[in-house]
Amino acid sequence: MLRPRITPCLLVHKAGLVKTVGFKVPKYVGDPINAVKIFNEKEADELIVLDIDATVNNVEPDYRMIANLAAECRMPLCYGGGIKTPEQAKRIVSLGVEKVAISSAAVENPGLITQIADEIGRQSVVVVLDVKKRMFSKDYDVFTKNARYNTKRSVFDLAVEAEKLGAGELVINSIDLDGSMKGYDLTLAEGIRETVSIPITILGGAGSLTDLEALIRTCGVVGAAAGSLFVFKGIYKAVLISYPTLVQRDELICSLRHKS
Repeated sequence: MLRPRITPCLLVHKAGLVKTVGFKVPKYVGDPINAVKIFNEKEADELIVLDIDATVNNVEPDYRMIANLAAECRMPLCYGGGIKTPEQAKRIVSLGVEKVAISSAAVENPGLITQIADEIGRQSVVVVLDVKKRMFSKDYDVFTKNARYNTKRSVFDLAVEAEKLGAGELVINSIDLDGSMKGYDLTLAEGIRETVSIPITILGGAGSLTDLEALIRTCGVVGAAAGSLFVFKGIYKAVLISYPTLVQRDELICSLRHKS
């Protein structure tokens, strides 16, 4: 039986693990390898690692870092950052990474989605869409390069396009809620779930297990991703890596069973 996935999302900036709020002011929270070791111990469902420097700085993916992460990681690993060619994606998969994530490159060169899917398989291609809600509208604009550029294209249109071109999964990341810990945008999540048939992961806003439960109740089998929820503790946001216990995860799955 398919089940919801609970996915820590780690941001890498200048080789360190960071957390942002609204995609701004990266705060250093630790070493990526140490974080992976802890999530191994906690038996996380999967892990997303995004290098937020590579695309903006127009540099190659850091293959040494990726290899080190993959060697340490005992769960499915998705890596994104700086991928612009099928050859780069193939090399990253050869290092032991299960999925590659493309964002700005997928929007600017949609054919890249198909090229990478043909090279490594559709199931390994993840398209990340960073979005902001439009003023006085129910739609959302997709942004690129760490939310610096507004494409003025609807997330729903681009989601459909990505699926048609060969994406095996979508990650929908709310810029508005990034680091806020105020809960997911359930309207956005439900809209995406109704728009595409491929697996989706929702990122941005999770601040408690209740937020994960609300997402699962709304969307059913879905990826519930979070950053701050899994690296901060308490009202002063002390750095402490955490993850739901097996009992807590079972309770979240019950949310799916009771979904009306």
